[in-house]
Amino acid sequence: MLHKYLRRYPIALLVAACIVLLSLLPIPDMKVDVNVPLADKWTHMVMYGVLTLIIWFEYRRSHSQWNAQKLVLYAFLAPIAFGGLMELAQLYLTTCRSGEWLDFAANTIGVCIGTVGGLLMKR
Repeated sequence: MLHKYLRRYPIALLVAACIVLLSLLPIPDMKVDVNVPLADKWTHMVMYGVLTLIIWFEYRRSHSQWNAQKLVLYAFLAPIAFGGLMELAQLYLTTCRSGEWLDFAANTIGVCIGTVGGLLMKR
């Protein structure tokens, strides 16, 4: 069964693995001259928006028929749950990161934006 998902969603699984690494590994402090308000939240929105768009794209590529229930589960609810799990993992499994409600909200907004993109791709 895992082989089926690896074959159908290789890029999405790779992006999800990268999100896990970026979420759980310590990130060195870097001095940045440009001050972007809420840069961390923008990063969350982009990561989860891209993940969601890739799921939509790979679903479309590997299925001839669109199943609305599967799309809601795999391309909307699963990335939101994944974002929540990453925030909980940061809070409880690391000493160098912290889980935040605003990060979870940014993840969810990114998923919503990616879903809108996926729906536009369906047309």
